[in-house]
Amino acid sequence: MHGAVGEILIDEERLQSRIRELGDEVSADYAGRDLLLIGVLKGAVFFLADLMRHVTVPCEIDFMAISSYGASTDSSGVVRILKDLDINIEGRNVLIVEDIIDSGLTLSYLMRNLESREPASLEVCCLLTKPERREIDVSVRYVGFEIPNKFVIGYGLDFAERYRNLPYVGVLHAELMPEGT
Repeated sequence: MHGAVGEILIDEERLQSRIRELGDEVSADYAGRDLLLIGVLKGAVFFLADLMRHVTVPCEIDFMAISSYGASTDSSGVVRILKDLDINIEGRNVLIVEDIIDSGLTLSYLMRNLESREPASLEVCCLLTKPERREIDVSVRYVGFEIPNKFVIGYGLDFAERYRNLPYVGVLHAELMPEGT
């Protein structure tokens, strides 16, 4: 499995340290308020679980599953909701927890969709962002790491549903990349 990794971009220790810092920031910003964390499946599960352990304000979680990649390494730009929320977010303080923001197209769609449900506040916390890939500007309040335009795997991020369970963020080995990427 580790043979799929061309290089380790963010090691486990650095990941966990930054997630602790993000938890402290979120806790300070939402002090005195309840918080609903919305994890975007499947990639954000690891990040959401670790982040939530460091958030000290009362919080709940819910999940959405959205598809824009399929088995490809590039977003198709077509977004589908595969699993919607179970909780009504009207009047709630909502924090979307996302694994990675690439083009911004998926997040932009998700933000519009959730804003129409009239939450009290709606912010984004992402583990990774690739600013040079951005096609649409999206507002992200909390960012773990800015990374270069490389296809990453591990810590929830996958390639064709594999490698999510790596404890670090690595770059997919060039030999495994599909043609055209």
